[in-house]
Amino acid sequence: MVVAQRESGSSPAAKDRADVDEAKAGARWMAIGELAKRSGVAASALRFYEAQGLIHGGRSPGGRRQYPRHTLRRVAFLRAGQRVGLSLDELRQALAALPDNRTPNKADWDRLARGWQALLDERLALLSRLREQLGSCIGCGCLSLKSCRLYNPGDQVAPRGPGARRLMLGEPLADVSGDRTAGQPARHR
Repeated sequence: MVVAQRESGSSPAAKDRADVDEAKAGARWMAIGELAKRSGVAASALRFYEAQGLIHGGRSPGGRRQYPRHTLRRVAFLRAGQRVGLSLDELRQALAALPDNRTPNKADWDRLARGWQALLDERLALLSRLREQLGSCIGCGCLSLKSCRLYNPGDQVAPRGPGARRLMLGEPLADVSGDRTAGQPARHR
């Protein structure tokens, strides 16, 4: 028998989930080690997901963590989302939008994937720009490469903000082929 975990001061939603978990106590539960092995996710990551409210489990009478079998699909959903570049916050929002905080099914995944299409297209375009100009100055401010000193002298890109500004803003990246104007807007050539 699995006892749903309840903590004092838990939110009403957490208590409702605990009630749902107790009602499902007849369902097959998996120990955390079995879930880790089956999902390919470390037990520490599963505990983190649980602490973040992304998965929900219970405790055995001996106090060991256990999860309903459907958690395998939920963990697979989280890992797939992370692999395509979605943050845990984006995944949390998607899961929260599901009725009764259920595990996503095929129709849910299709709907969520359509919603993420523009975000993924933007990330693919960014990765494509990076791949095409990987050896170029991306405006990060390091000035450690000879090309960076040519295309970003004195770190002139720094006032635009932190990070790889030329890459993040979609500006043309510097060309290391010797064309000193390749990374500059046309009006400066």
